[in-house]
Amino acid sequence: MQIATDDLAGPEIAEFLAEHVRQMRAISPPESTHALDLGALRRPGISFWSVRDEGVLVGCGAIKRLDADHAELKSMRTSPLRKRSGVASLLLEHIITEARRMGFTKLSLETGTPDFFLPARKLYEKFGFVPCEPFADYRPDPNSTFMTRAL
Repeated sequence: MQIATDDLAGPEIAEFLAEHVRQMRAISPPESTHALDLGALRRPGISFWSVRDEGVLVGCGAIKRLDADHAELKSMRTSPLRKRSGVASLLLEHIITEARRMGFTKLSLETGTPDFFLPARKLYEKFGFVPCEPFADYRPDPNSTFMTRAL
């Protein structure tokens, strides 16, 4: 598998992200859906990576700069056909390494509380993320779990 910075210009990544946003909107109420669409992911302060296996897009993820020391993990997604095959672990390890390299000392995330998100929460715990209070512009939400880790 190869992980590379993605300029978000291709139709394949656009559809992959559109499906991510559709899925998140189908699972969570509108006020609790924090997935970024393609336009939002193209804004300054966001770094985005895609994962390909033999040229096939199998995953993606991003970090959003919150301040000089703190970044937020965004848009983590694995192709439904590749879930639990190591894509997310490989990508998360890469993102943590890149966040450190960029000088961040803290990485936080928001994910859902429904059972659908349980594998994601377990993955984040495996990588040292612990529950935290809402950060940045987030507010307490029964549909959201907030997690953080020092880098």
